[in-house]
Amino acid sequence: MFSPALNAHKPLFLSNSNNKPFSSPFLTQQPLFFLRLSKTHFKPTTTLSVSATLIPSSPSPSIQQHYQPYKPPPSPIPSQYKSLDTPSRLEILSNRLGLWYEYAPLIPSLFQEGLTPSSLEEATGISGVEQNRLVVGAKVRDSLVQSNTDPEIVASFDLGGAELLYEIRLLSASQRAAASRYIVLSKLDAKGAQDLARAMKDFPRRRGDKFWENFDYTLPGDCLSFMYYRQSREHKKPSESRANALQMALEAAESEKAKSLVLKELEEGGERKEREDGEIADGVPVPVVRLKIGEVAEATSVVVLPVCRSEDGERKILEAPWECRGQGEFGVVVAEKGWERWVVLPGWEPVLGLGGGAVVVAFPDARVLPWKANRWYREESILVVADRGRKEVKADDGFYLVTLDGTGGGFKVERGSDLKERNVVECLGTVLMVVRPPRYDTDDQMNDEDWN
Repeated sequence: MFSPALNAHKPLFLSNSNNKPFSSPFLTQQPLFFLRLSKTHFKPTTTLSVSATLIPSSPSPSIQQHYQPYKPPPSPIPSQYKSLDTPSRLEILSNRLGLWYEYAPLIPSLFQEGLTPSSLEEATGISGVEQNRLVVGAKVRDSLVQSNTDPEIVASFDLGGAELLYEIRLLSASQRAAASRYIVLSKLDAKGAQDLARAMKDFPRRRGDKFWENFDYTLPGDCLSFMYYRQSREHKKPSESRANALQMALEAAESEKAKSLVLKELEEGGERKEREDGEIADGVPVPVVRLKIGEVAEATSVVVLPVCRSEDGERKILEAPWECRGQGEFGVVVAEKGWERWVVLPGWEPVLGLGGGAVVVAFPDARVLPWKANRWYREESILVVADRGRKEVKADDGFYLVTLDGTGGGFKVERGSDLKERNVVECLGTVLMVVRPPRYDTDDQMNDEDWN
């Protein structure tokens, strides 16, 4: 046990070599105490002196890690402009001194010096849109040079080529080289270059569309031709709009395989014009379209149609509004009667010119349609657009909306030939088109051959 006498606290004072009390502003006025646990008197041990020079000095890790804000690399200003000050660079932009791709790098360099697009527009007269076009066009031109594009092709953009090169900015380096050559050889304007770039970006996503394999992905002209060819299929056959789209597809095509396909479509359209009107009416094309995400918002015209469920009876079809139009300066949609279910679709050719009588039937399963045998399709909902004004069953290869076994307990789509075999001469309406729901991927596309 500890003795109270031995465990008493005794003050310990510090002193220097002159036996004078040691004082420091960093020491408190309270004495320091040590707790003695035995009777043995405290004997100081030998003091060791350690030189600070023997300890390797290493800065604290926290001192080494300094925050360094990101600084963008300097703009690659052409050598002839590097020695110029800000007023001189502004003068070059104001007077367009030199070729456009030479003074275009001055724009980002002035931004780094504190100018804004609006202040630069005031000083030089170059709008913000044109500033962006010049900078991006110059970068696209540099990529063409780096990819060893034909110098003559690159030189073709020296005068006013920023707008053309800007349109192909989203293409890869190899696609830019091919697109630039096609733009020069075909003498495309900015709108043509924009269509070309869109067609080249969209072509891979169209895999599975009818006759897609007849066009060569590596040829920009074939990509553009396929876009026009798809547009031709959205028009009635035959029609002037369809013929014009096919003619544009033929002019744009580069491969012989694509040219042969488009030319064949043009010739068939000409033969159909020479036939009698009764023969033309026999053919009933039924396009199968997958609605794209955002397509309704981007459409220049839309249609609003009443919708019935597949399990509704014939009475529901008859009660649906016959006509729905936009009125006034704002195009306010007005229907002849109230209805609870509506759908908005882009103004596609089969339904855009329809005066009235169109109705939509929503089916929860696409397999209710008369597809080819031994073919499997993903279960998905569809919309069948039918014309109630055309109830007569005429064409064998046409498709018509009827009730299930004539009981009125629901709807289905049947071929004209099947209905004629059962002596059915009247239906609820002729099918105009089938709409599939939007989806991010484009696999499992239904082709037009599915209706043959």
